[in-house]
Amino acid sequence: MPSSPDRQQALRRFAEHHLHGRELDIVPASSDAGFRSYWRVRAPGEPSRVLMDAPPDKIDCEPFLRIGALLAEHGLPVPEVLASDLDQGFVLLSDLGERTCLETIQAGAAPGPYVEAAIALLVRLQQVPAPDWLPPYDRGPLEAELDLFVDWYLDRHRGIVLSDADRAVWRDARARLVDAALAQPQVLVHRDYMLRNLMPPIGGTALPGLLDFQDAGRGPIAYDPICLVKDAFASWPADDVETWLRSYHAQATAAGVPVPAWAQFRRDADWIGMQRHLKVIGIFARIAHRDGKPRYLTDVPRFFGYLFEVLPAYPEFAALADLLERVAPKDAD
Repeated sequence: MPSSPDRQQALRRFAEHHLHGRELDIVPASSDAGFRSYWRVRAPGEPSRVLMDAPPDKIDCEPFLRIGALLAEHGLPVPEVLASDLDQGFVLLSDLGERTCLETIQAGAAPGPYVEAAIALLVRLQQVPAPDWLPPYDRGPLEAELDLFVDWYLDRHRGIVLSDADRAVWRDARARLVDAALAQPQVLVHRDYMLRNLMPPIGGTALPGLLDFQDAGRGPIAYDPICLVKDAFASWPADDVETWLRSYHAQATAAGVPVPAWAQFRRDADWIGMQRHLKVIGIFARIAHRDGKPRYLTDVPRFFGYLFEVLPAYPEFAALADLLERVAPKDAD
């Protein structure tokens, strides 16, 4: 239950009210890297539900509800909203299952079918017209995210202050990455499209259930595909990554999604991938120091590894590669 006794009582009262006062078993379902937590609610003789706890002083639930309604309107498999109280920050949802696609793979399942199902869902997602009210994932947020690497990973976590020369290298790389992102076709982007946020298909559908979509926006078309194949919490062989990207590209092209020709798309995926990898390193450092969740730092070497896989292919980033080599943790590949 939530750490505050008052919050625990409020959450239980909300659940009891909407489930008609039945004797309820409320157990942890999951938590995210922010302030949300999720609770599985079981009542005798009833299907389980999931209760999202999003403290209103820290999180606005409105984007989750509005974007979820948009996706449901277009037939995408998202949790059904059964009840909500925005003043308290509680949302009662249908339960899409107890184990994510990533957890299913970690338990021994082959990743291929789950990634291919995720690709099929992603192509459907990118066909949803991005409404005007959806926030643009444009220069401002792209630059601010990149700066998390300097502010939180280098400065706060490592105590590294960039020299004037290194700061010039950083500004040049940041400008190149952001300009390239803005030059891509812009579509609806989930912004955290990974197997951890997808649930195995249930109920006869071939598509996985989609979670954690509250930060969706209008942004670069290659962003979600690279999120999927360069996962934050699991690494796949390079040959598989290439096969999956080609599968996405072929399906997106056939569906009329405005994906560019393969060579341009592959470059776009690498470059927006670099933006994401640097951002996530900064976010994981911020979560450790601001939110007291140091466990995320164990995945930082994975993201340096992703960067070092692609940087040698792009001479324009040679100075950035040198900078990152000097600041990377010793266990980064």
